[in-house]
Amino acid sequence: MTDTPQTELATLSEALQAFARGDCTAAHLSTLAREQTTALAALPPRYTEVLLNLLDRLESSALFSEESCSFSQKDLVASLQMWVDKARTALDAA
Repeated sequence: MTDTPQTELATLSEALQAFARGDCTAAHLSTLAREQTTALAALPPRYTEVLLNLLDRLESSALFSEESCSFSQKDLVASLQMWVDKARTALDAA
């Protein structure tokens, strides 16, 4: 059974919440996000570009043990949640 784009976005949103709670690593979240190919294929290409940029920054932020002025994990989590919300809106409008 293949996942729908909405199901994949829900999976990504749950993983993002788990990451924010400290229940999974940035690497796990990033890998999972990159695997949501059905959702990414259903969205305009710019969504993939933005998501990959955010994930690259999140992975880089994991190299620091504390918040860094250039790589705030809290800000990246907020940006990723905004991406999920906008992606969901875009899919609902399609």
